[in-house]
Amino acid sequence: MLELPLKTDFTGKVVVVTGAGGVLCGDMARAFAQAGAKVAALDLNEDKVKKLAEELKNEGFVCEGYAANVLEAEQVKAVHARILEDLGKCDILINGAGGNNKRATTDNEYQHEAKAGQTTFFDLDTEGVDFVFRLNFQGTLIPTQIFAQDMVEKQSGNILNISSMNAYIPLTKIPAYSGAKAAVSNFTQWLATHFAGSKIRCNAIAPGFLVSNQNRALLFDENGQPTARSKKILAGTPAGRFVESNELLGGVFFLCDDRAASAVTGVILPIDAGFSAYSGV
Repeated sequence: MLELPLKTDFTGKVVVVTGAGGVLCGDMARAFAQAGAKVAALDLNEDKVKKLAEELKNEGFVCEGYAANVLEAEQVKAVHARILEDLGKCDILINGAGGNNKRATTDNEYQHEAKAGQTTFFDLDTEGVDFVFRLNFQGTLIPTQIFAQDMVEKQSGNILNISSMNAYIPLTKIPAYSGAKAAVSNFTQWLATHFAGSKIRCNAIAPGFLVSNQNRALLFDENGQPTARSKKILAGTPAGRFVESNELLGGVFFLCDDRAASAVTGVILPIDAGFSAYSGV
């Protein structure tokens, strides 16, 4: 059981969460279920979302897990049809599917420091870069095209996208991911404008630096000590620490609550322990 940050009641709401097989969006799916929502957990990894759904059902909550590749529109449409039958029309869509790819990442922060054998900017794989853009941008656009139709019919709803600190200022080594998340932020504002007359709000959160299984080796050495990159991050974060995954939930609940955030749309909310506010001086 998660300790929920706000006593927000989402009873009766159908919440669709993509990328729910991961830690961050899995926690969001769990939080919404504990707050009374009927949750549809979507992920490429069916085993993970089925396990999540089973755990929540055993705790007395409502959650169904569905295998879905957010880059395959026909597959998402088929899952949408199942959700309509199982849970009802979507009220809240969390576009959580995303990520980076090693083929779109340089080994060095600066070209003048490049060494023989390293992957430099000039070695970036175009297919890897394309995959990162598709996963983050198209992986947000396609589910929105499908699930927001429910919201237009109901003339109400919420879309929450997952942006990043990279969208404000790009980080070294990951140009494709930085550019893709900047596109997600821009798209969030576009959606907020496009759907305003349909009474659908669209916002995003921009998480700061979290420690996950995907980036642990980049942030800590084999002895558990911070790497040079980790030290740079912490030096640029006024709070001097990493963000915990459960610290995202308060912002998520606020932005998706029609009573608390009824006039909030087109906002990208940093949850970053102050990283975006600090100039370094």
